[in-house]
Amino acid sequence: MRTDRIFSRLEQEPHRPRGPFPRMSPVRLGLFSATVAFYLAIVVAVLGTTWLVQLDWQVMLFRPYKQWPAIHGFLDAFVVLGQRGPTAVLVAAWLGWRSWRQRTLRPLLALGFALLLLNASVGAVKIGLGRLGPHYATEVGSAELWAGGDIFPSGHTANAVVTWGILAYLATTPRARRWLSVVAAVFALGVGATTVYLGTHWVSDVLLGWAAGLLILLGLPWCEPAIARVEALVFALRERFSTAGSWLAPNPAPPAAQPVPARQSLVGARVPTQDSGNGTRAAMPRAADEARAPASSRY
Repeated sequence: MRTDRIFSRLEQEPHRPRGPFPRMSPVRLGLFSATVAFYLAIVVAVLGTTWLVQLDWQVMLFRPYKQWPAIHGFLDAFVVLGQRGPTAVLVAAWLGWRSWRQRTLRPLLALGFALLLLNASVGAVKIGLGRLGPHYATEVGSAELWAGGDIFPSGHTANAVVTWGILAYLATTPRARRWLSVVAAVFALGVGATTVYLGTHWVSDVLLGWAAGLLILLGLPWCEPAIARVEALVFALRERFSTAGSWLAPNPAPPAAQPVPARQSLVGARVPTQDSGNGTRAAMPRAADEARAPASSRY
């Protein structure tokens, strides 16, 4: 099947869940099943110390970093694109801006779920198998399992697949999804090959890291119902606390009414007392018209 047909079918699959367990498209389900089979085949091949372990030793003894020392500095910096800390911060910043602009937490929650699944699944296999890296190998031809190591599968490789692949998973247009898928594939393949070049991982470590990261991306649609529930819960809590805050806030007191001075009516007002000539002083009331008339008009 052509690649463009695969992409077109994957793009038709809705990202929002329609039920508690959304169904995968046949193409995605087939890719998921094939990746699981590939994952198990790598583990069995390493456990059985087969030809894959012999290939690991051949590449390790070849020492690519000594064969092509000119590119060592560039690749030593390029491998940072697979480190969990720097890549997670960079991608989370971009997805955080998208979440703020689109008023949704889905991009950040999808990244959080993917990294949580990645750390749990890859970490469990690392600890369970305890494989030593090439620089710490003790016996030529041995798989170096259950020796206290933690490099199988390659965390750098799996993290590069998930961290950069989540951008393609969350793309909103088919064109953006295609371009971001190409970018994610270049980074994932490049980081995995770089770890082999630097001698920090076996070839089988990288193969299993690619499979582990791809399984997370292909299975992420099954997490969409949980992502939707967490998003609804966060928004409900925010609404609840904002409403509670408005109840607890004291109502501003209305401004105190300023007393309005009473206007004294001039009708019936008393004028200064005048001497009546017989020793008595009487105050005569003013008429209303006289009180309103200016002084000059009364004389």
